[in-house]
Amino acid sequence: MSASSQSLALLAKQYAQLQTLEKIIADEKHILQQHQPDQLVQVSVQKNQLLIAIQNLDQEISVNQQFAQDKAANLLSQELADIELLLKHCQQQNQVNGQIITQSQLAVERMKTTLLESHNKTSITYDSKGKKSGGLSSIGLKA
Repeated sequence: MSASSQSLALLAKQYAQLQTLEKIIADEKHILQQHQPDQLVQVSVQKNQLLIAIQNLDQEISVNQQFAQDKAANLLSQELADIELLLKHCQQQNQVNGQIITQSQLAVERMKTTLLESHNKTSITYDSKGKKSGGLSSIGLKA
């Protein structure tokens, strides 16, 4: 007994979507490393649209009775294992991109602090979170 063509088609579509996501995440990493904010906006839009499509397909699969029967009969185990492996790879790569973004934000914050300090040492104040910021004297006001 083999899985239905409907179930296999759904899984093939899902696998193709994840392959596209994998490519978008790789492109995103390259863009992050090259510091290209304009391209980052474009790839983020593509990524969000694809994630919505993936979510919609997941919903379609979850209510498909034939798929549920094929899955219960263990007729889709290899396809599901392949999808799960690809999904884990996408998640790992997305996590790497998140770390790149975090490091970039920290570098920007350090640069901002350095610029503020060199701007005018007497105008440095601290906000409620302990971060340095320009004081009111930089705009002509005195506390």
